[in-house]
Amino acid sequence: MNAMTYKGYAARIEYSDEDNLFVGHIAGIRDVVGFHGESVQELRSAFEEAVDDYLDTCAKLNRQPQRPYSGKLSLRLEPELHATVAVRAELAHKSINQWVADVLSRETRT
Repeated sequence: MNAMTYKGYAARIEYSDEDNLFVGHIAGIRDVVGFHGESVQELRSAFEEAVDDYLDTCAKLNRQPQRPYSGKLSLRLEPELHATVAVRAELAHKSINQWVADVLSRETRT
């Protein structure tokens, strides 16, 4: 399944039976930015408009828009797993960071 994305932002989408609408929010940011539509086409248009409005509002307020992901991921591992990862990375002639990034990339390909 693919996510609806626009300008680096992804949509979290649900369906409201009560309102007979698709309801969405920009995923991965603390600011609450919502949108809705009766069809997928309406929803996509509303999503893109919401992202553009969010970016314009941030510019007018002279503040940086939040980005969904910084590229940094902090993990807490059991010491034994940490050691295993370190050994595997070393055997692959990679840093732990690069080895983990490669494994995650391989495992998340669709």
